[in-house]
Amino acid sequence: MTFSICVSEAYETDGERHRRFGVAVTTRLPGVGTLCPFVSERAAVATQSLVNVELGERGIDYADDGLALDDALEALLNADDGASQRQVHGVDSETTFAFSGEECVEWYGHREGDHYTVAGNMLTGEDVLEAAADAYEATAVHDTVDPSTGPTAVTEDIDTDPLAKRLIDALAAGDREGGDKREELPVQSAAVVVETTEDHDLEPPYNDLRIDATETPIADLRETYELAQRGYRDTLAQYEGAFEADSLEEAAD
Repeated sequence: MTFSICVSEAYETDGERHRRFGVAVTTRLPGVGTLCPFVSERAAVATQSLVNVELGERGIDYADDGLALDDALEALLNADDGASQRQVHGVDSETTFAFSGEECVEWYGHREGDHYTVAGNMLTGEDVLEAAADAYEATAVHDTVDPSTGPTAVTEDIDTDPLAKRLIDALAAGDREGGDKREELPVQSAAVVVETTEDHDLEPPYNDLRIDATETPIADLRETYELAQRGYRDTLAQYEGAFEADSLEEAAD
């Protein structure tokens, strides 16, 4: 089942440096959001094929404890008797990792890029991953590098789309190239999860969305994202200045 993308981006807002991580995934099975995407403020992991959820859970735990994600996932796979049937990939702030076991179902494969990874199995072909990667790269927020001072986070532009939207766009691009080849399985699912080190008065609800059972997962995920984003903006406008109160309920009284 499945293709997915994991991303890490550094950026600046109001002179403060932040980093965000995200995963987006879709498959021709229900409930992929419960099995595949794992994200924290330090890393993002997707685990798929014959899923071992522990690879995602423990991979994130190790990254949160300060271990490089590539070392963490390599060690977990070495201890996994079913590694030949696994597919797992992810990113932290410095490393990328991607693995596709030799017993994954064709077409399967992965690609590692600049602070992102894509992987999939049971696909119509390699073009699915190439399209998803190209769509993300076209809008990616990259560190700039000054030879004298090193990496500098990109200052967030007001016109930069939220990472969740750009990840959904990447899924859509891959799906247009064929996506998951199992047309005999019409019930599908999709999910997007984003975490950031930036503090928000109200966490954006569009950063954690799932479509668990539908025949049009990516379109439904996009519609849900758009509604969640609109609702978020409406809430901020409705309660402008109220977040200094102890609660929204208090502000509304």
